[in-house]
Amino acid sequence: MKKGFYTIMAAQFFSSLADNALLIAAIALLKDLHAPQWMTPLLKLFFVLSYVVLAAFVGAFADSRPKGRVMFMTNTIKVLGCMTMLIGAHPLLAYGIVGFGAAAYSPAKYGILTELLPPERLVAANGWIEGTTVGSIILGTVMGGALIAPNIAHYTLHYSLPFVHTAAQAAMVIIMVVYVIAALFNLGIPDTGARYPQQQHDPIRLITDFADCFTALWNDKLGQISLAVTTLFWGAGATLQFIVLKWAEYSLGMNLSQGAILQAVVAVGVAAGAMIAAARVPLKRSLSVLPVGILMGVSVMAMAFYTRSLFPHGFGVHMGHMYLPAYLIVAYLFLMFVGALSGYFVVPMNALLQHRGHVLLSAGHSIAVQNFNENLSVLVMLCLYAVLIWLNVRVEFVIVLFGTFVCLMMWLVMRRHQANQREFDSIALIGEQKH
Repeated sequence: MKKGFYTIMAAQFFSSLADNALLIAAIALLKDLHAPQWMTPLLKLFFVLSYVVLAAFVGAFADSRPKGRVMFMTNTIKVLGCMTMLIGAHPLLAYGIVGFGAAAYSPAKYGILTELLPPERLVAANGWIEGTTVGSIILGTVMGGALIAPNIAHYTLHYSLPFVHTAAQAAMVIIMVVYVIAALFNLGIPDTGARYPQQQHDPIRLITDFADCFTALWNDKLGQISLAVTTLFWGAGATLQFIVLKWAEYSLGMNLSQGAILQAVVAVGVAAGAMIAAARVPLKRSLSVLPVGILMGVSVMAMAFYTRSLFPHGFGVHMGHMYLPAYLIVAYLFLMFVGALSGYFVVPMNALLQHRGHVLLSAGHSIAVQNFNENLSVLVMLCLYAVLIWLNVRVEFVIVLFGTFVCLMMWLVMRRHQANQREFDSIALIGEQKH
């Protein structure tokens, strides 16, 4: 990999680390405000809203200047969002500002990979980026859970900082420092030298251009399959974050800080699956992982039938001064397995989508189309999940519905791919260079 690739990885790691720690801190702040439970998944909804609303504009913005500079500017917006939450803005609004920065950050982050690396390196690069991102999700989630714990927040609260009165607010001070570290790495990202034609500034033309890009990617025999899979994955993944927290509370009797660790365990599995895919699945065989999506849906459904009551009280493992109950060990291993399946099947799909987007469109525009679809899926699935929580639907039933939906959608995608292959050998297009 080229030297600049590792600087991109470092910048992405710290920015994503702060994003995920901030989500846990924002959930804690909602609890401090005694907000209703259905409002919790709306945090993520407000975060991804900008990805959908700004989709027609962020691609052109990312292609209008060197992408390292774009990443620095948009990371600064994230800092401002965190700051507004700290000084008293409603968590939904403030996390929405952070999402605004993230929406503009994403096309630059992924688009620079296609500028820096040849097509045959994209699966490996995506494996590393996905592994780094997932590593940041793991540490960020654990970090957020740890920072809101009273015994750790006590140290920050001891300094009597302005606007810092609760554990959640104390956590935000540390999170802002992490965003600043990410900004420093952004400044070190090299200019790849890639330049695109003068970008449009007229909103109507931008929306028209985006619609053309959207249609081109969905009409492509390979683009439509990879786009459908990644759209489903990110919608399902965002919802699964909150399902795991709810499941941990009702089936395992865990609080928010402990449940955040379970989220991190899923992310460990995703990282492992992503690394295995990066090493074993070349771009030419990326579509061979489609059946893994159905297996993931079936595995998620098994969560509905798992509770701590399945194991006798006191049954577990002593590790020095630490005791791990058996029900928790099995839960960790199971969630890690679900995560590994997710990482293994999404990384090749992501790389294939980036490749087809680069061939058909431009780096920034193709990522913007991808973000629009994926985050529209997140919005729809989180809204449905929030409605189910508002209606007091049992978490077990929610999990079964969720897993069934994933299986059905993946089966339909596989049928579509088979139909495409009967029409002509679309797989032969993989590796085709941009003309």
